[in-house]
Amino acid sequence: MKSRLDKLNVTSPASYPEYVGQMCKALSDKFATDIKIITITGMTDIADYFIIASAKSAAQCKAAFEHLEATMEKNDMFAIRKEGVTEGRWIAVDYGEVIVHIFHQETREIYGLDTLWNNGANVQAYVEE
Repeated sequence: MKSRLDKLNVTSPASYPEYVGQMCKALSDKFATDIKIITITGMTDIADYFIIASAKSAAQCKAAFEHLEATMEKNDMFAIRKEGVTEGRWIAVDYGEVIVHIFHQETREIYGLDTLWNNGANVQAYVEE
């Protein structure tokens, strides 16, 4: 069964699909920092990847989310569900195979998703090319 992410018909030599890189770049474009890609394939059925990013304020979290959403919609990728947009402390955006978490820095430190899902070899820092 093909997913809606297959619509992009992308191939990538990177260790993660191209659409994951597009999501990371969209976040980076709005000054999200410490962007990490966590491969969770086989660890859970909820997704294949988490993308975790930080922002310095609730307004910056919201701006990063809005830019992410607009960028992905241009590529015919639509969020299934989004939570936390009003508060802007932890915004979770579900794209099916990818769940994007945009945290206010303090909130990210409290929940520690980076370490919770780290199995020693599945966390990659996003570096813009």
